[in-house]
Amino acid sequence: MLSEVLAGSPAGRLYPDLLVGNESNDDAAVYRLSETQALVATTDFFTPIVDDPYDFGRIAATNAISDVYAMGGRPFLALALLGMPLGKIPTAVIARIVAGGHAVCETVGVPIAGGHSLDTPEPLYGLVALGLVDPRQVKRNDRARAGDILILGKGLGIGIMGAALKKGELGAEGYRQMIESATQLNTPGVKLAAMAGVHAMTDITGYGLIGHLLEICRGSALAARVSFGAVPVLGAARPLAEAGYATGASDRNWASCEKDVVLPAGWPVWRRRLLTDPQTSGGLLVACDDETAPAVLDVFRAEGFRYAARIGALAAGEPRVVVTE
Repeated sequence: MLSEVLAGSPAGRLYPDLLVGNESNDDAAVYRLSETQALVATTDFFTPIVDDPYDFGRIAATNAISDVYAMGGRPFLALALLGMPLGKIPTAVIARIVAGGHAVCETVGVPIAGGHSLDTPEPLYGLVALGLVDPRQVKRNDRARAGDILILGKGLGIGIMGAALKKGELGAEGYRQMIESATQLNTPGVKLAAMAGVHAMTDITGYGLIGHLLEICRGSALAARVSFGAVPVLGAARPLAEAGYATGASDRNWASCEKDVVLPAGWPVWRRRLLTDPQTSGGLLVACDDETAPAVLDVFRAEGFRYAARIGALAAGEPRVVVTE
């Protein structure tokens, strides 16, 4: 919503060192400090998607910091954003949320150096995350090229698993998979930014795979073709999707993009819901030339992203997504 409200902002025209602003619904703002250094700035926070306060803190921190990686930046500092209904949640629980955020930041040497708290009707937690990047290596979401290969770094299904969790029907193994994925920082973004053959990058979050891929298509004036059979899905998510578990956001995502998406005839609705499933702390979506694709997959695999896979390609044409079997 905010990106739509700010779409007409003249910031990019008034501030030439603002390399990435509101114009392309990108993952973070980027401001040039010098010829070799630019600041990456982003913020994200939300209500709990799991019951465990420590896991909630870890997920929220990972989600925010990964936006820095999606621009090709390396995070170096964070500020906490904490909203709690005062007097209704024990201090010990709040401390566990904050501890989860600190734990994630410590893994990549990022201090949480302050922040802001306020009284809210329901719990909120997240971060302001700051990073640095070489301006020549910033990876926007609107610089893809015809012929580029599409590579997705993580499996889909976080939203579906969350829907099952709310109904008490996500098993222990499914929960483990959900937390493992949602707390895996998109660290490959730093190495991918240094590859000239990587042209565009974004992370898959609230709009699902199709929604964020359409942002690449519209910004780059290209069409995409995606093979559903190649799209990675978290192990426990597929049977849950087939059983009908889904979030309301998945259908809302579809309603906002269906005019620009072509699906196979007679497709079961669960497949479409997977492609529009909102991801909390989802994977990187990378557009790169064919020669660079093997190296991109090598980077993902070396950093523990076992679900990383080629899922399709981009071509000249009207901005839309065609999904095949």
